[in-house]
Amino acid sequence: MGAKRARTRRDDRRRALGQNFLADRAVAARLVRQAGVHSSDLVVELGAGTGTLTAELARRAARVRAIEVDPVWAERLRKRFARSGNVDVLEGDLLHVRLPVTPFRVVANMPFNLTTQLLRRLLEQPANCLMRADLVVQWEVARKRAGRPRTALSAAWSPWWRFSLGGRIARDAFRPRPRVDAGILVVERRPQPLLPPEAAEPFAAFVHGLFTGTLARGLDTEQWTALFGAYVGAD
Repeated sequence: MGAKRARTRRDDRRRALGQNFLADRAVAARLVRQAGVHSSDLVVELGAGTGTLTAELARRAARVRAIEVDPVWAERLRKRFARSGNVDVLEGDLLHVRLPVTPFRVVANMPFNLTTQLLRRLLEQPANCLMRADLVVQWEVARKRAGRPRTALSAAWSPWWRFSLGGRIARDAFRPRPRVDAGILVVERRPQPLLPPEAAEPFAAFVHGLFTGTLARGLDTEQWTALFGAYVGAD
């Protein structure tokens, strides 16, 4: 009875986070292939769950850092990949886990309810070592983040990151089956950033002002010119 109650609590937590396991191996393989994961890459997977995507990443990447918040699933992942030699399973909070200090990529089926928070975690500090992220999110979220006109957040991040839509994933590929389809949001670091990393905070304030009609004050003419030029020139 105790084990059943614990399992119910874990399931309830998954639902609260909007977590749906990617169960279709063919879809996982396509995602990793499309992401262009290379044999020299360090890949971080946020929300490894049952390990369907982890297994595909392990076949292609040099190293996989699989992050899982649920201790039961984390232990199952450790047992499953104990002999792989290139998978490190870390149990921890997805929003607070330490990111690598060497170049890395993220390929992940993220909890839908944490999408914005995790995007902030990955993209608001452009001085980090993230090179690219291929993220499974709700279809409408993927379309909104990758499309035009940009959202305020996407615009604020655009001097350092490019956004594109990597395709659609039918809801039948997940367990439990979500109410909506998913999409692949692709985020790539710009080879030449439009602004230095230290401009992230004032540029975000500038974009917030544009979207809310209350332009941020306190910037001199040179700063306004640089920020506005970066905003209108971002693709």
